Amino acid sequence: MTMVYLVLAATAVVSILTAAVTVLVGRQKRRTDSGPEARRLEAAATRGVRDALRQAHAQQYFNHAGGLAALRDRDSQS
Repeated sequence: MTMVYLVLAATAVVSILTAAVTVLVGRQKRRTDSGPEARRLEAAATRGVRDALRQAHAQQYFNHAGGLAALRDRDSQS
């Protein structure tokens, strides 16, 4: 009886994975058929996200390096 449960569980897992892969492949096919305008918009959005991440990283580095304190000290002396 335990073997039957094991086979049913394995069948359920394989069915779920097959359904997920089918959905993802279908989405990818629809995505690649997009026109040049959609590809241009996606490229612009990707650049925007990349620039935002780069700026956030630079600000984090600047804050950890004591940059704000150095600017405050510099500005208070003038």
